[in-house]
Amino acid sequence: MKTNFKEISLPKLNNLTPSLESTALKLMEEAGELAQAIGKFRGLNGENVTLSEKEIMEKVSEELLDVAQVAVSMMFVLEEKYNINIEEKLKEHIEKLKRKGYIK
Repeated sequence: MKTNFKEISLPKLNNLTPSLESTALKLMEEAGELAQAIGKFRGLNGENVTLSEKEIMEKVSEELLDVAQVAVSMMFVLEEKYNINIEEKLKEHIEKLKRKGYIK
């Protein structure tokens, strides 16, 4: 069985000088915004939902990309400040997913 991949390439934010700590905090902030968007637009906060399904998913995808951008920024920090080989870590990650049975 073929494993499907979703590939994304995001830029290094070259007008910032993030630290591991600042990036981790930003990642949590963006993840919270994603969760808030999903909850709010699904009516989980008790408010009436006035957006269409398409509008909701557009907003969710925007928030998801914010999360992805910050995660990529953290990868740059790990590579540049801590000499972590992200390509090697990615291979290890995929092997872990296979061991756990998440992918074949």
